[in-house]
Amino acid sequence: MTIPHRLTGGGDHHVLVLHDWFGTSAGWGPFLDYLDGDAFSYAFLDYRGYGERKDVPGAYTLAEIAADALALADQLGWERFSLVGHSMGGKAAQQVLAEAPLRVRKLVGLAPVPAGAYPLDEAGEALFYGAAEDREKRFAILDLVTGQRAGRVWLDRMVDQSLRLSHPEAFGGYVRDWATADIERRISGNPVPVKVIVGEHDLALTADVMRGTFLAHYPNAELEELGGTGHYPMYETPVALAASLEGFLHN
Repeated sequence: MTIPHRLTGGGDHHVLVLHDWFGTSAGWGPFLDYLDGDAFSYAFLDYRGYGERKDVPGAYTLAEIAADALALADQLGWERFSLVGHSMGGKAAQQVLAEAPLRVRKLVGLAPVPAGAYPLDEAGEALFYGAAEDREKRFAILDLVTGQRAGRVWLDRMVDQSLRLSHPEAFGGYVRDWATADIERRISGNPVPVKVIVGEHDLALTADVMRGTFLAHYPNAELEELGGTGHYPMYETPVALAASLEGFLHN
């Protein structure tokens, strides 16, 4: 199976990029304009049920994302690579690491979901599990994770994009898996260099959450809290995000 993808840059350092629950391989905003294509090659994957693979059926799990990511790396001839994962993609990136630890150079989590089960109370389950079929719930989630600071035009655009470019069955399947899957034992203690980047205004995946998860799991992990942004720094602070990401990958 040939896996469609987006490729930018031609550098020797190969990077697989995994998008968030609301996004696609094309949903990275102006951040892409500030990446160093001379040093890096970035491959952006669409999950089954999303973007260019919207009509591709699947189980809609992190394990399936990881298998497809590794298949894409093989397709590209990338024996070793770094991983970048945003939100749900941050947990999927850890699944890739669990499956192929010797292939991963570095791992960057952008407002990433931690490796353990993600606790949701009754209201949280109603909000997140109901979002596949409910536009207003998607809007409320995006408003929450951006610190209730974003304007309605941007929020509406993000919601409409997610509705247009993802299949409801996939959207619903992925959230149930990323919220309940627990791969802590498989990744805990892995010595891979890890950087976690969170936004100061993210009300869900905060710096404190990362200190209790990523920094506890990975002995070579570091944390940066970006100012002026919530959950979507690729839109909110794209220049700062590119500098933070590539400063870590370069070293």
